[in-house]
Amino acid sequence: MIPLSFPLTEEHIRALRVGDEIEFTGLLFTGRDAVHKYLARGGALPPGVDLRGGILYHCGPVVLKDPDGAWRVVAAGPTTSAREEPYQAEIIAKFGLRGVIGKGGMGERTLAACAAHGCVYLHAVGGAAQVLAECVNRVRAVHLLEQFGAPEAVWEFEVERFPAVVTMDAHGHSLHRDIEAASRAELAKRL
Repeated sequence: MIPLSFPLTEEHIRALRVGDEIEFTGLLFTGRDAVHKYLARGGALPPGVDLRGGILYHCGPVVLKDPDGAWRVVAAGPTTSAREEPYQAEIIAKFGLRGVIGKGGMGERTLAACAAHGCVYLHAVGGAAQVLAECVNRVRAVHLLEQFGAPEAVWEFEVERFPAVVTMDAHGHSLHRDIEAASRAELAKRL
């Protein structure tokens, strides 16, 4: 496992390759469909929220409020990233992201943005929402909650040793594209 921590630099990211297993510690932001669309269409993050050098996690967490008013994450699994493809490249460039976490991979526009701006796509294990929630030490803040609701809000998580695998790197390589091509070639042999 390669340890990574917030904030990430372009040098950290360009050293990663498809297949590398990482553990991320530090500040992790969530963002799903509504936030991506909002930001891509010119919406602004609240003052003081800076994604630069950070990772945006495609996640709609299950978060409960404890009696003391603190938020507690009980499930934090990845959501399918393909829905963010129309927006992701622009958000990587505009907000200085160094990583995106989700499941299922993303397309060519995102891959090109990763290469151009020093960003990686990290695949988190689907179906492990409770296990991944155990990596969240604290909810630091939540933004746009009233506007988008809990699953679509921007949550700031302080995480420790959050596991993921690089499946799209900053050098134009995509494990998703390679597997699709190999699958199509194998299918063509069988038809």
